[in-house]
Amino acid sequence: MALHELQPAKGSRHSRKRVGRGSGSGWGKTSTRGQKGQLARSGGRTRLGFEGGQTPLYRRIPKRGFTNINRKEYAIVNIEDLNVFEDGSEVSANELAEAGLIKKEKAGVKILGQGNLERKLTVKAAKFSASAKEAIEAAGGVCEVI
Repeated sequence: MALHELQPAKGSRHSRKRVGRGSGSGWGKTSTRGQKGQLARSGGRTRLGFEGGQTPLYRRIPKRGFTNINRKEYAIVNIEDLNVFEDGSEVSANELAEAGLIKKEKAGVKILGQGNLERKLTVKAAKFSASAKEAIEAAGGVCEVI
């Protein structure tokens, strides 16, 4: 078989159905929509979630919970992740972002105490957990709340 002999399989290519192009086309007059009714009319569809007049699901299910508009979300880093920095270096949100440990600073950075810290670091963050603060100071480092 050569490149110029290639052709689509029989029946795999269909021409678009062009409706409303006269009675001779077979899809004229009502343009495949039938006689009258909601679906025959322009714009004749129900809105999303409409159940024919029955109370829709999104209104039958009770509302729950509360969303605090003043909620602060922190970027979280564990102390075991801080071992990538050199001994004696200063670690802040910019350094964490450059190292790929956080993507966005959000409302600030919170350091959590999972894992072991083997370096003496000066860590600057918005929040520290009690175990993280203890571990950083035990390694000879300093915690600075921004």
